[in-house]
Amino acid sequence: MERHGSWLRSQVAAPPVELKDQEPPAIVESGEHRQSENHEETPGSVAPSASCQLPGPFSSLDSSIETLKKKAQELIENINESRQKDHALMTNFRDSLKMKVSDLTEKLEERMYQVYSHHSKIIQERLQEFTQKMAKINHLEMELKQVCQTVETVYKDLCVQSEVPTCEEQNYKDGEC
Repeated sequence: MERHGSWLRSQVAAPPVELKDQEPPAIVESGEHRQSENHEETPGSVAPSASCQLPGPFSSLDSSIETLKKKAQELIENINESRQKDHALMTNFRDSLKMKVSDLTEKLEERMYQVYSHHSKIIQERLQEFTQKMAKINHLEMELKQVCQTVETVYKDLCVQSEVPTCEEQNYKDGEC
């Protein structure tokens, strides 16, 4: 926040004229400021209004200085008012922008959650399909094991039977001997 208002911190100063405390302070780097500086009194000099009022051209000089001071003060006040308006405008703009960004962020977040929800449903469906297929694979694996055991048993039975001679084979063998 400090960074945004730093250009508003300085205030136009016109030493012989009182300035109202205003937020934000203003800066003037134009000819108006230089005019008021040109008519400043130096510390060692005495202001014409503080010395004896001399008749003639000096009284008009005093009134000219006072007129210039008043005009400078008016310019300073106008500049400060303008800067206050600019500051208010920037504050309103910043607040408006914050609200719009907040709204857009909420919409984006809602959209993200909708996408997440959609993807979650797809993932859930695929996980369910996967689980069903794994159960079917387990069932087929068990059936395959049973088939293998059956084939193994049949093979063993065939091997044992081929080793045991049948009656005819036994009679044939007996006759040879």
